[in-house]
Amino acid sequence: MLTVSSLVSDCGLELAAGAENGDRRLRWVHSTEHPDPTPWLLGGELVLTTGSRLGTAAAQRRFVELLDEAGVAGLGFGTGFDHKRLPKALLAAAEERGMPLFEVPYEMPFIAITERAARTLVNEQYDLLERSAQIHERLERLVIEDAGLRGITASIATSVGGAALVFDGAGEEVARHPQRGVLTPATAKALGAELAERNAQGRPTVTFEPDQSALRDRALAVPVPGRRGTPAAGWLVVVSEKAPLGDFERLIARQASIVVGLELMRERVVRETERRLAGDLLADALSGRFTPEELSGRLRPFGIHDEGAVLVFELDDPTGAESLLEAALDEQGVAALVATTAAAGSPLLCAIVPGDRDPIEIARHARKALLPTAPEVRAAASRPVGVGSLRRGFHEARCALEATSFNENGDAPDVASHRDLGAFTLLLALQDDEALRLYADGLLEPIERGEGEYGGELLRSLEAFIENNGNWERAARQLYCHRHTLRYRIRKIEELTGRDLGRATDRIELWLALQARELVK
Repeated sequence: MLTVSSLVSDCGLELAAGAENGDRRLRWVHSTEHPDPTPWLLGGELVLTTGSRLGTAAAQRRFVELLDEAGVAGLGFGTGFDHKRLPKALLAAAEERGMPLFEVPYEMPFIAITERAARTLVNEQYDLLERSAQIHERLERLVIEDAGLRGITASIATSVGGAALVFDGAGEEVARHPQRGVLTPATAKALGAELAERNAQGRPTVTFEPDQSALRDRALAVPVPGRRGTPAAGWLVVVSEKAPLGDFERLIARQASIVVGLELMRERVVRETERRLAGDLLADALSGRFTPEELSGRLRPFGIHDEGAVLVFELDDPTGAESLLEAALDEQGVAALVATTAAAGSPLLCAIVPGDRDPIEIARHARKALLPTAPEVRAAASRPVGVGSLRRGFHEARCALEATSFNENGDAPDVASHRDLGAFTLLLALQDDEALRLYADGLLEPIERGEGEYGGELLRSLEAFIENNGNWERAARQLYCHRHTLRYRIRKIEELTGRDLGRATDRIELWLALQARELVK
């Protein structure tokens, strides 16, 4: 690294003042005879002057003050022109300000100093680019070799001589290396909160230095690129263990952010593919089209062999909660197939778990993990069944969930089970699909025949009305219609069926018919 001291020494000169700051880094050399050159300076320069317009002590002191305030690294003063030696006022001001000052004799042209600095800076830049290219190549190789974020962050941390952390767009930590040493848990948490606040405020996703006193001048947060036209996928934060971050570490951080973005995108594609395959397998398991032997072979990679239990969860956004459910099951050491299914009409988050553990306890723990994500989470679990009977296990869990919705006393269990089925047990006990179909058609076909211009709205209105326990407002909101429209439809249903939906027994019968139809789909 080119500093004032190293350049002065390389030129065979000596510092006359400010030697304590001789390790200031140089970014360029600038020659000037202007009494105030600061408008053309960026900071970090070595300024060379002969002082032709600094004839008074006041002008000399002011010149040093202006350079110091502009962040100039050092000052070289040429003698043998207007000044035969370093002016006393200039020397005193440099000592007072700690400004590195050296004399440039008449025999040494300024261009010689500039050329030495330029040669050193170019070599440094070339070395910087070559080293960064090697590191970038190594990081890309880690992606190809499927080292994952753990391996990538470890390599970044080694390259910058400190720590590397990856946060998602919400400020949640995704990966870190090392786990201990450079960062305290409190500082890492504060970093995540700062990133989350920037995202919430819609502040530009640009590279910045985190506002953490413990990391002053030692940390850099770089946005991780996402898909084109989308906000940043997250953040890469690099932290130097001791010394302030230099140009090399900053360059590595910017290059590494691209590699981290590629890895995050790869992981997202893998997850999406796994989700899609899991959804297809769940649909197959619930379809009843495959033999137990076929299902057993396809479910075995998920840790499910001869027996399994079905868990269902009802919440606002089941798709977005799949990863949370997987994490909650993994925490319990439970292998599972997790997916969202619309087999029941409305989307439900579903999991098939091995049948050798209590499914109710598994579902209870998982529900607690899901609660922070939604105002209400309803859960149910089936009894362990053979893999060939998973379809019936699904309907048992779903019917238990629906049965508890009729409970108007507010004391429904946190996880519904076969013990809560009530009259639904009669449906599940029927092994004859034809009997279930006859029961459903006997009650629902008059509604279907009478729908005509309503295009299926009567059955949907009936289901919503019963699901909401006869609450007109909630049912109308669910259907996105006015409550007067819903009242008209319910009266039409009562006319067609001869039932009174104000009576609990009639509502239950119609609901059982709807569920029976689902069972034989």
